[in-house]
Amino acid sequence: MLTAISIRDVVLIERLDLGFGPGLTVLTGETGAGKSILLDSLGLALGARAESGLVRAGAEQASVAAVFAPPPEHPAFALLAEQGIEAEDEIVLRRVLARDGRSRAFANDSPVGAALLRRVGSLLVEVQGQHDQMGLADPSGHAALLDAFGVSQPLRDTVAARHRAWREAAQALADAQAAIEAAQRDQDFLRHAVEELSALAPQPGEEDALAAERQALQQGEKRAEAFASALSELTPRDRRSSSPAAALRAAGRALQRLIGPDGDGPAAPVLTLLEQAETALAEAETLLSRLADSAQADPRLLERTEERLFALRAAARKHGVAVAELPDLLASLRGRLVALETGEAEIAGLHRAAAAARADYAAACAELSQSRRDSAARLDRAIARELPPLKLDRARFVTDIAPLPEADWGPQGADAVRFLIATNPGQEPGPLGRVASGGELSRLLLALKVVLAGSSPVPTMVFDEVDSGIGGATAAAVGERLARVAEQVQVLLVTHSPQVAARGVAHLLVAKSAGKGRAETRVDPLDGGARREEIARMLAGETVTEAARAAADSLLGAA
Repeated sequence: MLTAISIRDVVLIERLDLGFGPGLTVLTGETGAGKSILLDSLGLALGARAESGLVRAGAEQASVAAVFAPPPEHPAFALLAEQGIEAEDEIVLRRVLARDGRSRAFANDSPVGAALLRRVGSLLVEVQGQHDQMGLADPSGHAALLDAFGVSQPLRDTVAARHRAWREAAQALADAQAAIEAAQRDQDFLRHAVEELSALAPQPGEEDALAAERQALQQGEKRAEAFASALSELTPRDRRSSSPAAALRAAGRALQRLIGPDGDGPAAPVLTLLEQAETALAEAETLLSRLADSAQADPRLLERTEERLFALRAAARKHGVAVAELPDLLASLRGRLVALETGEAEIAGLHRAAAAARADYAAACAELSQSRRDSAARLDRAIARELPPLKLDRARFVTDIAPLPEADWGPQGADAVRFLIATNPGQEPGPLGRVASGGELSRLLLALKVVLAGSSPVPTMVFDEVDSGIGGATAAAVGERLARVAEQVQVLLVTHSPQVAARGVAHLLVAKSAGKGRAETRVDPLDGGARREEIARMLAGETVTEAARAAADSLLGAA
């Protein structure tokens, strides 16, 4: 329910903070005092169209914040959660309107669009007035209201589940048919591609393995070339060229002549080093020969590896996929070819499954339609009992249930449900919004709300002068029914009827006063003597008499 509203700089309201409780809250005051400003302010917070004329003269912006405390499982919480907005116990809707007409919207201090604000607001508040009926007058919600009135939830759940199963079966059939048609169009391409890829036989992870093998073979070739080159330098094939070993031996022979009988002499150390170098050179030559022999590889192996790698990459480019996806592509193309062969049997099976799912859904819809017709008869009788006391004894309310075309069947069934009304004998029932009199429509909607109050998830209702143009017993009947509605949902009521005002559990007086050189609207809670005086004023007019006060006491006592 609505627990509080905070208004800043809206038309004649500079600053206003109001709290609300459950039950019926009435707002009274003289014409022009500003009751409509309160409703406009609430509408602003609920996402109504923002007009710069709502900003108070001299102010740069207007703002309204409305605080709600819905039941824990209320759908508004789920809607906000879908948008990533946290809301545990309270929902605060706020709107800021600048002088230039631009507005900003917030839900629990998170910026939101006005469209989302309207969606959340429509789940929290329903407004019924003479000139702006919403909620019950909207045909799109009539089926849900009728279902909530008298159709079992398990039956509705069954219809929704079978509709989902039917649509899934129909989609599976459509997908299979589209796949078969596409395969038939591409049959020649498919066969060629499958033959080509089957011959290639790509394997998972093959590209990485081939690339690694290619790199290893290339590095092996480089090593073999290096070993062979080094070995050729040590053992030149040209006989005219001397090898390093021969050069070392020749140098040793030249120095040997300088060595004495005892192996001494100045050249002895050099000779020793030359002999060591000749020995090391021989060992190096031997090791290089072994390395060169071991590095020899099949010269065709690298060529075959590269051919395979390049063939895989060429096939991948041709089909517009990565090399790693080629095995899956081959499997997919094979599956499409198989589908051509087994397609007729598969399509026939899917046809049968979709037909069976449709039949199941249609059977559930038929049961739902019958339940709706039974509920509609009870609803029509219940509404008919409410109309005479509301001075609508000649009106006839009809719940119309008509079959929808199959294209419009949905999770809610195959029925179009509309609430219709005929206000005069012999008149054909028509849509609620087309009745001639706004007052008649307001009272009809009140009768509907009395019967359906427990069927709507909206916890707060606002009635704007639903009692306009009536008095006496009819006004008393309106007040009594509003009190009944308020037993199930919170009701805020703008009224000029003392009989209706006396029914409120809370009474707010809207008055206009002149202060600071300008008119200003204020709202005062009334109780006790002040409330008695206001109802007496509503009865008597400008001059309140003792008789009017006595009549006010009578109304308050009767309420």
